[in-house]
Amino acid sequence: MCTAITYKTKDFYFGRTLDYECSYGDEIPITPRNYEFNFRHTGKVDSHYAIIGMAHIAENYPLYYDAINEKGLAMAGLNFVGNAVYSDILEEKENVAQFEFIPYILSQCANIYEVKEKLSNINITNIRFAQFHPFPNNNKYVRYYVPFKD
Repeated sequence: MCTAITYKTKDFYFGRTLDYECSYGDEIPITPRNYEFNFRHTGKVDSHYAIIGMAHIAENYPLYYDAINEKGLAMAGLNFVGNAVYSDILEEKENVAQFEFIPYILSQCANIYEVKEKLSNINITNIRFAQFHPFPNNNKYVRYYVPFKD
């Protein structure tokens, strides 16, 4: 299980633990503004906010555990085995694969208000990154946390 914490003074701090019993080759990638995200359901986004965070890189794609964008919006995927529920594709919603959720939100939202608006029409799908990939992409693991300073 992972833990996250925020602390607000005149500044804003965000931290989390990454409680895995093994490493997946974690890296700290910087995703520049012009990196082309090709989201499984919503298509290509080639102009967005820059992102930095902790991730496993697979097939040149950052599978973020947690990250922050250039506007100061942070997000973490926290491991709570058996407590997350994702859905099949819903045609009436904007479908986002669960492993793409962090870059999807951080690439497009500058603050918690934009996140709330975006979430009103999102369906997080149970689509896996790859069937036999070692990254823990079981659709019952990850819950998401978006701390905010406002």
